[in-house]
Amino acid sequence: MSTPSYDFLDTAPVVPVIAIESLEHAVPLAQALVSGGICNLEITLRTACAIEAIQMISNEVPGAHVGAGTVCNAEQFDAVVEAGAKFVVSPGQSDLLFERSLLTNIPLLPGAVTATEIMAAREAGFTTLKFFPASTSGGAPAIKAFSGPFSDLCFVPTGGINLTNAHSYLALSNVRAVGGSWLTPADAIHNERWDEIAQLARNASQLHA
Repeated sequence: MSTPSYDFLDTAPVVPVIAIESLEHAVPLAQALVSGGICNLEITLRTACAIEAIQMISNEVPGAHVGAGTVCNAEQFDAVVEAGAKFVVSPGQSDLLFERSLLTNIPLLPGAVTATEIMAAREAGFTTLKFFPASTSGGAPAIKAFSGPFSDLCFVPTGGINLTNAHSYLALSNVRAVGGSWLTPADAIHNERWDEIAQLARNASQLHA
């Protein structure tokens, strides 16, 4: 049993957090993001068609590295992996999620914002963690402070991050990438303004981790 690789995070500094309300938007949205240089796509399980969207994008959008977010239990983990998810993101952590990731070798980003949670994830074998919700959990200063006692770990902060403040996180040595929903505004998706989303992706892809 080996620890999954997180090398995919090196391909782009931002992981868009995507809520797909209409299945017809899944493929063109993913194509717009990939064309703008953002290939790691976190489809959250906050909508009814999320798992179908993961499957469609995985099958129909070359260059997309599709993951699933808001995965909170082992059943959801199994379902998204079966649909084609290549990585899994959780707002928290559990022994069963740890087990599923290590058994399948699918990278899991378990949520952790306290020293106790960070220690539990590290003890389970995870070296890259989701820091959520970032803005209300101390933000970049908190992550920077964790670099002392947890110098061997990295974070992907999400929550309250946008193009304006992303650089303050990406400047930290222990941040691999940031997550955010600013690349996929609900209004732009609803009105199918794919060129606008592609431009947001291009802007985000110019950020540096």
